[in-house]
Amino acid sequence: MSKWEIPAKGGNMEADNGIYYQNMTRKEVSERLEKNDVILIPVGSTENHGASAPFGEDTYLDTRLCEQVAKATGCTVAQPIWYGSHPYHHLGQKGTIIIPEETLADYLVYVFAGFWNAGFRKMIVVNGHGQDYVIPLAIHKFGKKFQVPSIILYTHFWNCAKEQLDTKDRGGPYDTPFVHADEVEQSWSLALFPELCKMAYAEKVEAAPMLPKGHINNSAERGSGPIKWYNALGSCGMECICQPQGVIGDAKLADPEKARKGIEMTLDYLEKLVNDILERYPAGQLPPTELMTQRDPEAVRAVLAGERHIYTLAYD
Repeated sequence: MSKWEIPAKGGNMEADNGIYYQNMTRKEVSERLEKNDVILIPVGSTENHGASAPFGEDTYLDTRLCEQVAKATGCTVAQPIWYGSHPYHHLGQKGTIIIPEETLADYLVYVFAGFWNAGFRKMIVVNGHGQDYVIPLAIHKFGKKFQVPSIILYTHFWNCAKEQLDTKDRGGPYDTPFVHADEVEQSWSLALFPELCKMAYAEKVEAAPMLPKGHINNSAERGSGPIKWYNALGSCGMECICQPQGVIGDAKLADPEKARKGIEMTLDYLEKLVNDILERYPAGQLPPTELMTQRDPEAVRAVLAGERHIYTLAYD
């Protein structure tokens, strides 16, 4: 019997349950940091996911996973970033809110700085949306700009499920390969926020590949092609032209039980990641300063001691 809650129950973003940073007082945060200074930062999107799933699907997937990990480990969750970056072929899709990648990367840099300044100097970014080309950029921009000891890791949660995203012929539970708002994603949505899904309106919409198979990998990078889907231009048609419904695949085949094992694998991994970080670096401890910065040691010491704040380093 799994300890994880599947189907998950909602309403946690507004609840006083010791999970979300924005719901806590200064005193509560101070007490929490003494025991666990890891924060999960869900980065989602607002985009068309068809007639049977909400526009905030990616964000709800992130947050429902993070909530359970926080309950299991005692870490904190940031309220999600609702608007994300999108690849070029999402342009024009009705209902999709697109933030330029440079804007999102710079925004995240200062989200990281703010949480570092608040005492959460171990951060895990959790994302399931197609913006893999943005979040690593933000992490490296933060590292170059501030050069302070910290841990910031990026987890694209789909990758944690591994073979549990595959089709049956490859050992997975699905009849069709994962693309977008389809059998796979709708199954996970039914398992994590069933109250927001409307299966009566589920649709099947064909993909529109523009190159032969075997080159471009699929959404969860479980296909056979060596080229990641976001490292290509001209590999598929624009969604507002080819799939204005917001679905690529067959959402009618969705079943929450198909998602159960993959979700459990993902939650198990995220729990282990939090616990491994804290085992190596307990609350209040960080990787050695002298190995993580080339700044003046006195300046870094003063920031770590609270005698200066992190933003002053941006102008040194």
